[in-house]
Amino acid sequence: MSEQENNTTGAAAETAGQPANFGLQKLYLKDVSFEAPNSPEIFSQEYKPQVKVEMNSKARPVADKIFEVVLNITLSSELEGKTAFLVEVQQAGLFLLDGFNEQQANQILSTAAPEILYPYAREVIASLTGNGGFPAVHLAPVNFTALFMEKMQQAQAAQAAQDSGSETVQ
Repeated sequence: MSEQENNTTGAAAETAGQPANFGLQKLYLKDVSFEAPNSPEIFSQEYKPQVKVEMNSKARPVADKIFEVVLNITLSSELEGKTAFLVEVQQAGLFLLDGFNEQQANQILSTAAPEILYPYAREVIASLTGNGGFPAVHLAPVNFTALFMEKMQQAQAAQAAQDSGSETVQ
């Protein structure tokens, strides 16, 4: 989260009469998997893979004002129709979140928390792919705020379509 975003959310919470507090309490690797099912034969081919990345995050309360956020990243690489490797990483953290309304908390847990976790997950993926005998994969930076805003717009559009559809049925 940028300093400006932090100040904005903090100021919004403070105007409600509460001091706002957000911070990482614990960082940990929850689950990791690396598979190279077609090795060593795959190493004899020229390495020009098709790489797919899937990513999502989820948050859940674990104690008073403490939330677990888990960033899930799955990376698969195919070479001439065969799986070169499959990497699955669940990078997690415990975050203190206090003094924010529900909308602010949802945004922080969907943007700021994954932004903190992402560099650690990237490092694990680069290490696993490199140690697996493949060129290390360095994932590009991700703008979690833009992804969150896009998701919110899609949800609003879906709700508007559902509302307009229910009006015509009545």
